[in-house]
Amino acid sequence: MYSVSSVGKKKFNDQPFAYHTELELEISTLTNLGSGLGRVPLPGQPADVRWVVMVPFTLPGERVRARVFRNHKNFSEADLIEVLTPSPDRVAPRCSLFGRCGGCQYQHLAYPAQLEWKRRQVAELLQHLAGIAGFPVAPVIGSPREFHYRSKITPHFNPPRDAAPIPIGFLRQGTRFDVVDVPECPIATAAINARLATVRAEVHARQESLRRGATLLLRDAGGEVTTNYEAVVTEDVGGLKLHFLARDFFQNNPFILPAFVRYVREQAAASGARFLVDAYCGSGLFALAAAPAFERVAGIEISESSVRFARENAAANGLTNTVFSAGDAAAIFAGLDPAFRPTETAVVIDPPRRGCDESFLQQLFSFGPRTVVYVSCDPATQMRDLRHFLAAGYSLAAAQPFDLFPQTRHLECVLTLHRAGA
Repeated sequence: MYSVSSVGKKKFNDQPFAYHTELELEISTLTNLGSGLGRVPLPGQPADVRWVVMVPFTLPGERVRARVFRNHKNFSEADLIEVLTPSPDRVAPRCSLFGRCGGCQYQHLAYPAQLEWKRRQVAELLQHLAGIAGFPVAPVIGSPREFHYRSKITPHFNPPRDAAPIPIGFLRQGTRFDVVDVPECPIATAAINARLATVRAEVHARQESLRRGATLLLRDAGGEVTTNYEAVVTEDVGGLKLHFLARDFFQNNPFILPAFVRYVREQAAASGARFLVDAYCGSGLFALAAAPAFERVAGIEISESSVRFARENAAANGLTNTVFSAGDAAAIFAGLDPAFRPTETAVVIDPPRRGCDESFLQQLFSFGPRTVVYVSCDPATQMRDLRHFLAAGYSLAAAQPFDLFPQTRHLECVLTLHRAGA
């Protein structure tokens, strides 16, 4: 049915299963990578010993037939051959490439069920990585659009090998280099898909002259799509107009963004803090959206171009209580105005996917703000960092996931942390 196998038999580790062994098993849960997980007995082992098998594109409660293509130390991976007993939450994928293209993991799962599984995964990560069991993770706030929400895509292509039109799209599921040709992407906006057809035709027209592969950019800002990395685009977030370079980082689901940003602002302001620090401020999204709720706001960002836009965005929106600095977030508190007293300061952090580095956390804990609102696109690294917050005397007050990425395994999670005695 779906195949992600990328391992040749010559390199195959045949323990505990030979190459392409077919198994029948029941899927019990979903991993945070979006794969179904089941367990099977092993010959010669006690009945209660079960071997973990990961099968992408399967759902909890389903009985499936799968073919093993890789054995690891503690589990095996298998391709889905057939769903014998489907889940009541299984739906027909909208995209004909689902199962081959690696961009989506959940198009076969009804959207309400996607939201519930993402909530459960946050709760499980809280327990297993941060040691917090039973914490009431809030229901995931879903995207107003389940499809055609993504305002930026970066399709790519490899160098041409012959005269046939080169595939232009995204990585094939389970591979690192093989590109699936994607003429249209159902999670991208309609404007992007209309422009994608033109961009693909332009690449194919000059294919003979290409010697290298490349990554393309298509960014939609209010229906205007640019393919120029250096173009200045404008995004309206609940009446706040933000300018930034097309190549710079900015959240890619504008339809949920107003609710997402409003929640972060409310969580920071509810602490009673007078001052706000945005430690990874980009072009000013959280800092400027929250500015009316604070006396003063300070933002720092390593990208100088983003800082320039943050300053310009503050002026364009009539916000005079903000200051933005270019530099590493790990040095933010060294140059902070003494007026920003820790007991009266909230900090918003939205670090890269890898999470916060040790030097930043040490500096943050040394400063000791009364509240930290931690925004993350990778709850696993977020929960890893949460352990350090707990050890530094912070307590978890709220965990609110947002689904900025319907049909995929990805989500944003906002943790609200209060310092003991604040």
